[in-house]
Amino acid sequence: MSKTSIEECLRESLHDYFRDLDGTPPANMHDMLVRLVERPLLDVVMQKADQNQSRAAEWLGVNRNTLRKKLLEYQLLK
Repeated sequence: MSKTSIEECLRESLHDYFRDLDGTPPANMHDMLVRLVERPLLDVVMQKADQNQSRAAEWLGVNRNTLRKKLLEYQLLK
């Protein structure tokens, strides 16, 4: 089984996205991509950190208050 990097998956998905647009100009791509990546990132990290916000914040390299704000934003607080 070959391993595919996250970057490779993202590149492939972006190519598919532009193909699916069929010439329609994209809009707000940065915000869209940040939201699509950030939510599952926070969800998985919180699971792996056993819902420990301090540990998760450390792993992510963000302030605990920033993490908490993001968890509320994405409705990921348990």
